[in-house]
Amino acid sequence: MIEDLFLIEKQSYRESHIHSLDARVKILVAFAAIIAVVSVPYSTAVYTVGAIFFIFFAVLWALSRLPVSVYFWRLAMVLPFGIFIIFFQIFFENRYYEVFHPIVTLPLNIHIYAESVQFASILLVKFLVCISFIILLSSTTRMQHLLEGAGRLGFPPEFALILGMMIRYLFVFAYMYRKVTESLETRCFDPFNRVVPWKYRVRMLGYTIGTMFIRAYEQGERTYLAMLCRGYGKDSHLYVTKKAIKGYEWAFLAASFALIISTPVLVWTGIVNFF
Repeated sequence: MIEDLFLIEKQSYRESHIHSLDARVKILVAFAAIIAVVSVPYSTAVYTVGAIFFIFFAVLWALSRLPVSVYFWRLAMVLPFGIFIIFFQIFFENRYYEVFHPIVTLPLNIHIYAESVQFASILLVKFLVCISFIILLSSTTRMQHLLEGAGRLGFPPEFALILGMMIRYLFVFAYMYRKVTESLETRCFDPFNRVVPWKYRVRMLGYTIGTMFIRAYEQGERTYLAMLCRGYGKDSHLYVTKKAIKGYEWAFLAASFALIISTPVLVWTGIVNFF
């Protein structure tokens, strides 16, 4: 899992029309799409809104020239957490419906309701749209550019500084983790090798985790002392330079906002409806 962190950041260093957009534009578009789809009331109108938003996302993903496998790989990493919550919705009554019709009766008087299945599907559409735009944002924008873009949008400098240090140290931790795992592999240690006694494997994994924590603590102390030597203090902030948004970026932002805002309105008023 930690090794995948390098691959995620590597994807953001590609070159495409979407990668070259200002981070502020991509942040605003992603959050606008998320807020719009979440704001749509729980009804079948979500299907149409979700379909249009997903087509919009697919166009942006194609323009980013990223492999489709990257999207599905990252979606598979997040999907189990959302599916777990969405799946259990089919067994409960919720406040969005007044009448419930059981379609399946299980032992222990457990019912699966048709309305709850519909609610779970609507929740799934919202979840997929939100996660897709987050994946697009993180896959086409470098982490440092995300911080700078958030800072230019008015993100509190204290939070930006904390997140900046966390992101930088996260990669240091990942590098240390890779060194430790490579050391274990060169010594032919396999925690899943059943030939080796399980007590020995558990003990070695405990030593490895302890070593990681100790190295993380020591690295944190060295980093903090280095920051103090360079003038770090309570009034320090992440320095963000001013950067103007180009004309074509304004045009893209305006067109995206027009699509994102008009889609829920047109669908809710019944002018556009696919389902």
